Amino acid sequence: MPAVTVENPLTLPRVTVPADTTARPVLAVKTAPSGFEGEGFPVRRAFAGINYKYLDPFIMMDQMGEVEYAAGEPKGTPWHPHRGFETVTYLIDGTFVHQDSNGGGGTIKNGDTQWMTAGSGLLHIEAPPESLVMSGGLFHGLQLWVNLPAKDKMMAPRYQDIRGGQVRLLTSPDGGALLRVIAGGLDGHEGPGITHTPITMVHATVRPGAEVTLPWREDFNGLAYVLAGRGSVGAERRPVQVGQTAVFGAGGSLTVRADEQQDSHTPDLEVVLLGGQPIREPMAHYGPFVMNTREELQQAFEDFQKGRLGSVPAVHGM
Repeated sequence: MPAVTVENPLTLPRVTVPADTTARPVLAVKTAPSGFEGEGFPVRRAFAGINYKYLDPFIMMDQMGEVEYAAGEPKGTPWHPHRGFETVTYLIDGTFVHQDSNGGGGTIKNGDTQWMTAGSGLLHIEAPPESLVMSGGLFHGLQLWVNLPAKDKMMAPRYQDIRGGQVRLLTSPDGGALLRVIAGGLDGHEGPGITHTPITMVHATVRPGAEVTLPWREDFNGLAYVLAGRGSVGAERRPVQVGQTAVFGAGGSLTVRADEQQDSHTPDLEVVLLGGQPIREPMAHYGPFVMNTREELQQAFEDFQKGRLGSVPAVHGM
């Protein structure tokens, strides 16, 4: 799990929490069920079973892999539509190629992020490059869906290509945690992702036995998803492990701790921390469309069927 790393975290800015900050309690820990997406790549449904009031503005998140493909096995998704939200694809291991009908596109790998604002609608495709299909190899990443408020549902689509080297790197006071700020802010440090809905997205690597407490906006919700390893969350040290999501309650800080002993293939605890400002609007969600009313969903399907969300390019370069 390379993503983006540094040899000595103590060279990085350190994140601190005021002594009088109220710690967020852990409300629940949920285990993600496994399934398949696109043309058949394995995923864990990170938010399954969690009440939407604790997720808002996040809609869903899939952990893609971690899987070691043999030659000929790597898979992607066919061309498909989206409207009304943003998709965030964060790739930790492997390579993915994106293209959309709005002209956006690029290749992401090893810590890169592709941020696509579907807005009023488009078609897109995500697939491994031909070289990876031929050779096989390790594939691991996340796809997060972020809702848009009603006023932005029909905005023009946008594509952001965020290189791994652009993320803001921070650490805990003792250097025991490496914090990669992909979007939003953390203790006054801003990540490169430009968001319409205010959110924070952080990938934290916590060394065995280390603990990190982060300041967290009180108007944001708080979620922690374990990508790899074992540890605990909250001041109460609620146990968590790979494939589990912790839901935090109200407060100004959240705490994550790595167990002293980790698996041999997972030297550290790897956690994605998410927070966002709830939109608190009605949501009508079906398949690739996330709108506010059933009528808007019907309109999205009609627009897709009539080709109003764009067309598949004659040559897409995959």
